[in-house]
Amino acid sequence: MLAFILRRLWQMLPTMLGVVLLVFVLFNWVGGDPAYLLAGKMSSAEAIANIRRQLGVDEPYHVQLLIFLKQIVTFDFGQSWATGETVGHILASRLGPSLTVLVPLTVLETLLGIALALAVGFVRGSLTDRAVMVACTAAMSISILVYIIVFQYGLAYKLGLFPVQGWGDSFGENLLRYAPLPILIGLAVSLAPTLRLYRTFVLDEVGQDYVRTARAKGMPERRVMWVHVLRNAAIPIITHVMANLPGLLIGAFLLERFFGIPGIGREVILAVERSDFPVIKAITVYVAAATMVFNLLTDLLYRAVDPRVQLG
Repeated sequence: MLAFILRRLWQMLPTMLGVVLLVFVLFNWVGGDPAYLLAGKMSSAEAIANIRRQLGVDEPYHVQLLIFLKQIVTFDFGQSWATGETVGHILASRLGPSLTVLVPLTVLETLLGIALALAVGFVRGSLTDRAVMVACTAAMSISILVYIIVFQYGLAYKLGLFPVQGWGDSFGENLLRYAPLPILIGLAVSLAPTLRLYRTFVLDEVGQDYVRTARAKGMPERRVMWVHVLRNAAIPIITHVMANLPGLLIGAFLLERFFGIPGIGREVILAVERSDFPVIKAITVYVAAATMVFNLLTDLLYRAVDPRVQLG
């Protein structure tokens, strides 16, 4: 196990280096000169040169690449070009609000998706199964913006069950007061595609020989589904959940934007609008690193769920 982990960590290095080089090329050659973006259209050549010197973009490319590598190794991406805050402080302060919404959302989505997929598996091929699939297809065809507007207007504004938007300083207040409505909307949007996908995983296992053998031995259908089928369907479910985790931080920007949640997704949108390259580069690199780490954790979870899985 330890040898496998060390080997995978070693294999991450060239991948991470490729990501760093790609980010560096995109931001330094394709992205244009940030000094012109920050200085504005009416600035003089002296002002632009001064800004380039302050940002360090007047250095040769190989020097800028070494500076970028040093920033990654030391976890110090300098200051935001827009606000003057350190990038590390921005990410640290924005991560908590994002996780306050996304962790409960991911847990509820996964548990409900598994439970409903197994329940549908019990009545597979029936009218109930078809009705659930039609409902999922209809739910998937509705834009998340519609969910946000309807839920905000109906549950928050008209019924007063939740605040329309906002965020506080206390974790408990945020989790119990401000986060439930965004979590509910996220669950309404994500549960339909999750249920359809998990149902496919369950039905793939239902037709296997080991399931027929278990039934032939007189094993109750409930035990067949909840023990044998679920255990084997857990492998693709783990893959789906772990692969989506890094992207959730960025993908929740609409919820964070509409509900005033100061999270990572909202910060990315603001950074793009301000051409705040240090923040964008830092988030890009960290999301890439998180993706590789989660891939490693996925392989380890495979072995924990099914000891027959060999880690090569």
